Amino acid sequence: MRIAMQKHVSYYRFVVLFFNCMLTFGSYFCFDIPSVLQDQFQGVRTILCVLGFCSAVTVSILDKVGMKQLGLDGAIQEESKKVRVQDIRRLPLRYWLLVLTIMFFYNGVFPFVADASKFIQDKYAGYDQRTASYIAGAVYDSSLVLSAVVGILIDYVGLRGILAVLCAILTLPVFALLAFTLVPPLVSTLWLGVTYSFAAASMWPSIPLVVPQATIGTAMGLATSVQMIGIGLSNLLVGRILGTKSSESKIPLWRWQQMMIFMLANTIACIVASVILNIVDKKQGSTLNKMTKRRPPVESESRDEADRTPILNDEDDRNSIN
Repeated sequence: MRIAMQKHVSYYRFVVLFFNCMLTFGSYFCFDIPSVLQDQFQGVRTILCVLGFCSAVTVSILDKVGMKQLGLDGAIQEESKKVRVQDIRRLPLRYWLLVLTIMFFYNGVFPFVADASKFIQDKYAGYDQRTASYIAGAVYDSSLVLSAVVGILIDYVGLRGILAVLCAILTLPVFALLAFTLVPPLVSTLWLGVTYSFAAASMWPSIPLVVPQATIGTAMGLATSVQMIGIGLSNLLVGRILGTKSSESKIPLWRWQQMMIFMLANTIACIVASVILNIVDKKQGSTLNKMTKRRPPVESESRDEADRTPILNDEDDRNSIN
C-alpha cells in the first residue's frame, strides 16, 4: 500500500512539473526567439501563450489538490497568514546573497543574448543576420539539451553553492574571448549555454532551501523582480555604451569591447556574491552544499532551525495589527 502511494505521489509530481514547465513556455519562446524568425512563428507565439495560461490554471488546481491530499493545506495557510509585506526584511541573509548572485549572473546573459546577433555581424566577417541569430541562439540550444541532465546531476550531488561559484568563474572566459579574441563566436555561445544550464539548475532551486516554507512564493517572486530590475538596468546601460539607435549602422568594435567588459564586471560581482553566500551558508549549517542523495533519509528531511521557523512567532502575531 505504501509503495503504491509513493508511486502515485511520484506520478503526481511529474504531472505538476510538466504543466509547470509549460506555464512559461510561451513567454520564453516570445522572448528568446531570434528576430529573423519572428514573422514565421507569429501564430505559434499566440498559441503557446494561451497554452501557458491554461497550464497556469492547471498547476493552481493540482497544487491545491496535492496539498489537500498530503494534509498540508491547513498548516501552510496558517503559516501564510502570519506573513506580512514588511516581514520581507526578515528574510535571511543567505536569501539576499542568493538573489544578488542570480541577478548578477543573468545581467551578463540576457543583455548579451539580446545584442549577440548584431555583435557577431559587426565583429566577425562572413555572418549574415540569420546565421548570427542561430549562433546567438546556441546559448539556449545547449541549455535545451543539458538542462534535464544537469538537474538530475545536481539533485544527486547537491553542492549548489559551490556550483554557483564555479558557474560564475567559468563564465568569465566567455566574455573575455568575445571581447579580445577572434575565436569563432559559436564556441563562446555554446560555452555560455553550459554555464547557464548549471547556474539555472543550481541557483533557483536553492531559494526554497534558505527561506521558511510559508514564504517560498514571496521569496521566488521577489527574486524574479530583483532579477528583472537588474536586467532592465543592464539593458539601459548597454544601450548607452553602444550609443546607437539604428540597428542598421555598424557599431565600432571598441564599444562592443566596453559592453563585454560590463558583462565581465557583472560576472565578477556574481563571483563575489556567491563566495560570500558560501561563507555564510557554511556558518549556518551548509544547507546549500549538502550531498543530497548520499545523506541518511532522516537527515535529508531535516532543515536548519532558522529555515523551519516562521517569520512571525506567536508573540509577534498577537501584537500585530490585522
